[in-house]
Amino acid sequence: MRIIKSINEMQRMSLKMKREGKSIGFVPTMGFLHEGHLRLVDYAKRYADVVVVSIFVNPTQFGPKEDLNRYPRDIEGDCKKLKSRGADIVFIPHTKDVYPEDFQTYVEVFELEKPLCGRFRPGHFRGVATIVAKLFNIVMPDYAIFGKKDYQQFLLIKQMVRDLNFPVKIIGVETVREEDMLAMSSRNSYLSKEEREVARHFAESLYLAQRVYNEGGFKRPVDVVRYVERYLSKFKGIKVQYVELLDALRLKEVRDFSQDMVLASAVFVGSTRLIDNRVLHKRCR
Repeated sequence: MRIIKSINEMQRMSLKMKREGKSIGFVPTMGFLHEGHLRLVDYAKRYADVVVVSIFVNPTQFGPKEDLNRYPRDIEGDCKKLKSRGADIVFIPHTKDVYPEDFQTYVEVFELEKPLCGRFRPGHFRGVATIVAKLFNIVMPDYAIFGKKDYQQFLLIKQMVRDLNFPVKIIGVETVREEDMLAMSSRNSYLSKEEREVARHFAESLYLAQRVYNEGGFKRPVDVVRYVERYLSKFKGIKVQYVELLDALRLKEVRDFSQDMVLASAVFVGSTRLIDNRVLHKRCR
């Protein structure tokens, strides 16, 4: 496994691989890797000849009061995990090279940025779209693999690729979960033992709502949202930021169950912000 830190070297390597007829699978990460990330590497190996994983804690997607400096980092441990999983290249660029002093160009996906997390994290998805666009230009992947835990991010990247004609196929992978259904996340490491026990009820609330829906329960979309809100209100350690049921393709408000939908939520457990979602499939009339 090769570690590359220079942008120019990564671009030269990608061009060389393309000249050799090799396809590139790409997994962008912010590091502190867990099984969810490694599952993305597994998928990349299915699609491509060479797997590149980036590790970069992107400052432009953190707000002024968010946890950039606190975000967990373990480059050595990450590289060991990636090597054992069969990654070919780990790209670890320096922040000053990605964002030089005179940097002033950003990418925005206007409509998909607005709902869900976008309402509470202004500028976050501009930062996400910008760094992913830059990484695509550096790594030049044929396939890019994203988890669906951040469903809004997944849709936003797909939209950006269509709009800007990036020659890359976006592959979505279902959320990897702990035994108690909590979605795997680097931020889970922030949780104390007691908070971790409470956090499982967050994932449980969405799972139960999905099950009730699949069994024919709920008459209106608002009933699904209220079910989750009522369930979470039983746990003092959980503070709900939002619960929404939106169209699964455009993240627009729905009035009935005639389209696929995403039930998405963000909560705080202590000071740790967690997100999760479940897809509810449309009901045939």
